[in-house]
Amino acid sequence: MTQQRTRRLGNVVLHLVSDGICWMDGGAIFGVVPKAIWQRVAECDPQNRVPMELNCLLIETCDEVILVNTGFGPKMSPKEREIYRVPESRLLANLAELGFGPEDIHIVINTHLHPDHCGGNTTLVDGKPVPTFPKATYVVQEQEWHDATHPNERTRAVYLAENLLPLEERQQLRLIRGEEHIVEGIRCLPTPGHTFGHQSVVIESAGEAAIYLSDMAPWAVHLERLAWTTAFDVQPLQTVDVKRSIRQWALRNDALLIFEHDPRVPWGRLREEAGAVRVAEA
Repeated sequence: MTQQRTRRLGNVVLHLVSDGICWMDGGAIFGVVPKAIWQRVAECDPQNRVPMELNCLLIETCDEVILVNTGFGPKMSPKEREIYRVPESRLLANLAELGFGPEDIHIVINTHLHPDHCGGNTTLVDGKPVPTFPKATYVVQEQEWHDATHPNERTRAVYLAENLLPLEERQQLRLIRGEEHIVEGIRCLPTPGHTFGHQSVVIESAGEAAIYLSDMAPWAVHLERLAWTTAFDVQPLQTVDVKRSIRQWALRNDALLIFEHDPRVPWGRLREEAGAVRVAEA
């Protein structure tokens, strides 16, 4: 079945714009959950990797064009592309199919600064990384920026200067602290746990609500089952608490859920059935 990639939310138009599909280790994506359990919901390849969509979100308001996350982008080495089974970056081509070029993006929001979410922030020009979206302001949580530019032994491999520093050098970086409205009806909401500075994006228009969850819940099953967190989460118990709070908010508001990595359920809504919470495709 072909998945719907564009939908309207009130007065806002939402597009899922894929940078492709990558494959990541199932143990990393499902953390302490045994393979005997997670393989019931996720098929893996012979190298134990599961498919992960790279769903960026394009938001069209009356006045602004906003891109949330930028995928792995075009700068990966052949070895990295082999490791993640991602042959090429598709973000710009898929934006072009919607009629948008890099210069048409006004704002880029990074939920956090792991390379599969911000690698497309920059592109190489004459061998030097420069911002892919030359007219855009890039919005990042101040905590996330600090952690990315001061990595430790655990995070050094995932915070890459080439994805970050050109934004600051070109004065296209906007750091925010905590919850903040970016434009009318669109706000960044801190959802820490995966990283200390992780944020999700809430869209509210004409009485309707949606949330782009990013790595707080990469797949729908991560939101259904609170204990399922990734091995990448720096504070997994905080992730559990945040997911519990977001589930309550989503149920109260019948919010549209937007999953960045789920290859089968990109859009969903929460439903309570027999005392359990599940994600229904929307």
